[in-house]
Amino acid sequence: MKGSFSNGSALDGKPVINKPVGRPWGASVAELKAPPPGERARTAAPAKKAPGNKGLREGVRLFNLKRWEDALQELLFVETTGFRADERSELFYYLGLCFTKVGKPNDAMPNLEKVVAGCGDALRVYQCRMALAYIHVTSGRPKMAEYELKRLMDSGFESAMIFNTMAFAAYSRKHYRHAIEYYEKALKLEDGNATALNGMGYILVDTGIDPLRGLKLCRKAVELQPKNAAYLDSLGWACYKCREPTTARNWLRKAIELAPQEIQIREHLRIVTGGVQ
Repeated sequence: MKGSFSNGSALDGKPVINKPVGRPWGASVAELKAPPPGERARTAAPAKKAPGNKGLREGVRLFNLKRWEDALQELLFVETTGFRADERSELFYYLGLCFTKVGKPNDAMPNLEKVVAGCGDALRVYQCRMALAYIHVTSGRPKMAEYELKRLMDSGFESAMIFNTMAFAAYSRKHYRHAIEYYEKALKLEDGNATALNGMGYILVDTGIDPLRGLKLCRKAVELQPKNAAYLDSLGWACYKCREPTTARNWLRKAIELAPQEIQIREHLRIVTGGVQ
């Protein structure tokens, strides 16, 4: 089961890289521009200076215009001779984010790791560790994702996004009770967080731990984001598990209209309809 992704308040507000649909997650690398509401850190980020290199400045400009491919091509050919340490960190930072944006996680990782290792900006380290955790958890390496997230928490960061990602990593390892605990923590920090509502609701339903409560949580997530295909799918599956087949079909059909390419939604709909869609 893969993670679902919702729109967020991050690099640009919408996911632009692969968005696996599957219920227990809703965060994406698109949510990494700044710590979300409820974020707490013991250290403040230093003020940033504009990069001095012309090519780097142009790459940053293109990145801010959301022209990821153009920004990447500009940044890849930046001449780094004579670069200061902060300019190198700036280049690695934007290269890492650009590679992540265009769906090249293996190229993103070494750049993100260089920022984590050598950057003194706490918020940038937060972003890069979150991006690394995202890459690990969606690449089937939940233990590595947990490592990155625990390092963040040890540094004083605490957010709904971190707990949601920890929950999905635990879910990926079939540690369902731990996943539920992390979603509960996310909701304590951010009441009404749709990702946590959807993720916990799906787990409660799919595992049979508490289907009725899970159905209620899935409904709340859909109320908050009625156009999110993953959440509609979760609600449809929850209705099916709670013996509401007609309602389940209606929600799943709405989900498949929004995301016809998603295999898991198709599989849920096939099960609920008995193969007649």
